[in-house]
Amino acid sequence: MEDLKKQKGLLAWFASNHVAANLLMFLIITGGLLSIFSIKKEVFPEFSLDMITITVPYRGASPEDVEKGVCLRVEEAIAAVEGIKRLTSTAGEGAGTTVVEVEEYSDATEVLDDIKAEIDRIITFPQETEKPVITEIKARNKVITIVVYGDVSEKTLKKLSDRVRDDLTAKENISQVSLAGIRPYEISIEVSEQQLRRYGLSFDQVANAIKHSSLDVPAGSVKTTGGTILLRTKGQKYYGSEFERIIVLTRDDGTEIRLSDIAAVKDDFEDVDLYTKFDGSRAALIKVYRMGKQSALDVANTVRRYVKNKQKTLPEGISIALWEDDSAILKSRMNLLKRNGYIGLILVFLCLTLFLDLRLAFWTAMGIPISFLGAFWLMPIFGVSINMISLFAFIMSLGIVVDDAIVVGENIFEYRQQGMDGIEASIKGVKE
Repeated sequence: MEDLKKQKGLLAWFASNHVAANLLMFLIITGGLLSIFSIKKEVFPEFSLDMITITVPYRGASPEDVEKGVCLRVEEAIAAVEGIKRLTSTAGEGAGTTVVEVEEYSDATEVLDDIKAEIDRIITFPQETEKPVITEIKARNKVITIVVYGDVSEKTLKKLSDRVRDDLTAKENISQVSLAGIRPYEISIEVSEQQLRRYGLSFDQVANAIKHSSLDVPAGSVKTTGGTILLRTKGQKYYGSEFERIIVLTRDDGTEIRLSDIAAVKDDFEDVDLYTKFDGSRAALIKVYRMGKQSALDVANTVRRYVKNKQKTLPEGISIALWEDDSAILKSRMNLLKRNGYIGLILVFLCLTLFLDLRLAFWTAMGIPISFLGAFWLMPIFGVSINMISLFAFIMSLGIVVDDAIVVGENIFEYRQQGMDGIEASIKGVKE
């Protein structure tokens, strides 16, 4: 006992104080079990790109005009903003884009606000430019993709895909869903030059008539004894048939020239080269993302249940399927860690039981799940999630924990065979 009292250090103190050691062990086990269900699960860890894009449309302009009229003026305006690391501008036909890299020490949101303020002060943009679009580039974590396909028209697929997207975003644990592989809606108005000459109209007159006839305009308020009534003129057009009825010109004799008389209004899709096929049929993609603290596995399970139920209610000729399920990779890695953990635990226990001592084998093997539960307990505190990278680290450390458990257990057993007390042998064996 005299030698035991001379032992110093944290290991010796815990070995001599069973109650404190057992309390710490139960605290680690309880904390790990409670945390393991609340740890964020994602395929890859979140990271900030620290990049901001500024896009200024300049329809019909050449890249040279875009560079002089847009890119140079944007760069001059934001060059003095604090927190900018590098500027990269690209002048293309019809638009100019500037990419801003933010310094590591700066807050991207604050830099974004400063850039918006500087861009708003620019009054020398060419008259033909449109409103600048300023956004922060953020990495979105896609979990799973749904495919809606069948031998039907593109409009039918688009409507059904919109419905699927709305259904998914209404789910409690799904926040962001986007459509891909299908062209966006567009109302195109093709004005006939021959008709313009026939009615004595200019293109600007037609454009202004459309602009002023498709508006929602507030008209103030009226105070009454029962309260205040807000007035608003609702004239926004959303469909091609509504645009066709727009009056472009009213003559002195009362006759009206409508847009349908001088132009072809097409309520269709954008004229872009985009066509998606799945199993030989026209298809649309619905991509589901994980946001914030949402679990990738929970999101994927919700989508799977939805697809299974939705398939029963779809019209004949239309099918729905899952594609690019990234959560399957995460689940496979988690199963690999579990399988290796079970095998390591069993092997350690059997090896130490056969060659050393049953009690020593039990407590040595218990060190494996306890050390992992301790890691699970601390992960949320340090903002670490269960993902492909952290699971790989767990698999690597599992081998270290198993090897150390065997080496330390065997060393303690050797000192006990030399006649040392159990506690003294434990302290010396572990330290050594």
